[in-house]
Amino acid sequence: MKKVYKAHILFTKEKDRFEVFENGYVAVGDDGRVVGVANSLEDLKVQFPAFNVQRAEFIDFGDKLLIPAMNDMHVHAPQVHNQGVAMDLELLPWLQNYTFPEESKYADVEYAERMYRRFLHTQWLFGTMRSVVFGTVHTESTRILMKLYQEAGMGALVGKVAMNRNCPDALCEDVDAAVEGNEKLIAEFGNPDGLVRPIITPRFVPSCTPELLKACGELAKKYQLPVQSHLSENVSEIAWVAELEPESKSYGDAYNRYGLFGQTPTIMAHCVWTKGEELELMKRNGVMVAHCPTSNFNIASGMAPLRTFLDEGVHIGLGSDISGGHDLNMFRMLVYAIQVSKMHYQQDHNKAFLTLSEIFWIATKSAGSFFGKVGSFEPGYDFDALVIDDAVLYPSEYSLQHRLERFIYVGDDRQIVHRFCRGQEVPEPKVD
Repeated sequence: MKKVYKAHILFTKEKDRFEVFENGYVAVGDDGRVVGVANSLEDLKVQFPAFNVQRAEFIDFGDKLLIPAMNDMHVHAPQVHNQGVAMDLELLPWLQNYTFPEESKYADVEYAERMYRRFLHTQWLFGTMRSVVFGTVHTESTRILMKLYQEAGMGALVGKVAMNRNCPDALCEDVDAAVEGNEKLIAEFGNPDGLVRPIITPRFVPSCTPELLKACGELAKKYQLPVQSHLSENVSEIAWVAELEPESKSYGDAYNRYGLFGQTPTIMAHCVWTKGEELELMKRNGVMVAHCPTSNFNIASGMAPLRTFLDEGVHIGLGSDISGGHDLNMFRMLVYAIQVSKMHYQQDHNKAFLTLSEIFWIATKSAGSFFGKVGSFEPGYDFDALVIDDAVLYPSEYSLQHRLERFIYVGDDRQIVHRFCRGQEVPEPKVD
């Protein structure tokens, strides 16, 4: 049914400013997509006459804020049990000693479902309605994760991880098995308009032989599926890739040579040390960066140059990257990303730190573009939205934009009172 919602509406069409509608109205069609936003019902009728306001259900959220929902552009669902554990290690020992042993447990589908329910419930709490997700090498456990997203009504691109070297035997899968497992998931979840879809997921170059990388590129091309992986996260990792792929000009070029770097929509996590030829290749190929500030600090990777990416026109989103990152609250990622940019500013005053509107735009509209028209309240966009009740934060003393800023910095999940994905309200998922 058509809906009209009334609230204080804030979103970012452009990165340099908020669109603010005090006591505004947003019209949502039967398809769950935004028809338009206006300052009054009369304006809504005049600007969007085909919508027929009189036949729509009207919901008044009073003094609450209505904003686009959050998008987590890089997250390892099977690492939820390790969240906040082993934060005193660097990347490679952390993988070997903690991450790989935990992911091996997902051969047990009952364990997988219990952990994945826990993971989705936490995402729901924090208002994350779309995610780009790593599963494990296990086809059936990855299928369970995708089914749980479907049942919850939350959007996700979910990857069955591909890896066949430099990993435990329990997580090593030969090329034919990796292709077969992916094709099973593609057959079941391949609807291009589905909320839950597969994404081709080579873990990273060191864990994939050239044959496996080639097979992943061929799968992405054959089924026109997006790609996700890791890029230039850690200096030791970059040196390792140079040894493994001596014919490649950069880490990014190693992916590019196998059709995994923008030949279909591609998102690469971290990019802490991306520069020069790799940055130019990323720009040319339209590859998106998933910036994961807490993970970069926890695993001692460094500080990604987000201002440079933004100024160079690179597509950007934010990721929690649990369990390298310790926090699934994407609003906290906005705060951490601004703080990282301020550290860059201390090193180079020509690199202005990020503004609130810029980081909000990155987290919503820019990130959402990887899923289609997501992350804004412009006409034709999926109505992915959160309703924020900030009554405990003394809202009468602040402007609407400062109310939003205070919620981002000092609020929590208790202030999120409604969650929507593609126009449907998302109820609390079941958790064991």
